[in-house]
Amino acid sequence: MYPMRIPVLQWIILASILGCSGKSGNQAQQGESSILSKIRLKDLKGNPIDLNQYQGKVVFINFWATWCGPCIKEMPSIERAKSILKNKEIEFLIASNESVEQIQSFREKRNLDLHYVQLQNLEELNIQALPTTFIISPDGKLVFFETGYREWDEAGNIELLTKIINSNE
Repeated sequence: MYPMRIPVLQWIILASILGCSGKSGNQAQQGESSILSKIRLKDLKGNPIDLNQYQGKVVFINFWATWCGPCIKEMPSIERAKSILKNKEIEFLIASNESVEQIQSFREKRNLDLHYVQLQNLEELNIQALPTTFIISPDGKLVFFETGYREWDEAGNIELLTKIINSNE
């Protein structure tokens, strides 16, 4: 009976460690309807953004806040991933539900080549923590989401993004 407890204990420890890391990378449910119509964004001039303009491209949306340390820490890796994938069919958006003034001030203090947008409906999207990243397939389905910090320019993450981009070809 004792040998059976060790694997269970190891599983409990592993689950606890992963649960505390703040990460939950997930493949989204197959067949999930288009999420593009559910996300409401504005540019920093207050103009609504129609996400359907990105139909046919992968859309990477990172939800963040100016006060969120892990959000700020991962932004340079998002910028580098964007640069690595610049010739691919992918659009990177960085969305905060804070005021345009807060987002603009943050953008001006940091020299990052990112597409900052204002999120209008954080609560409706059921985002529980920041940063959270959605990756949406070219046909508008949520194919990956994750809560927590990630180095997006690491080889495995570039491979993940490339696989999603190539899955529509």
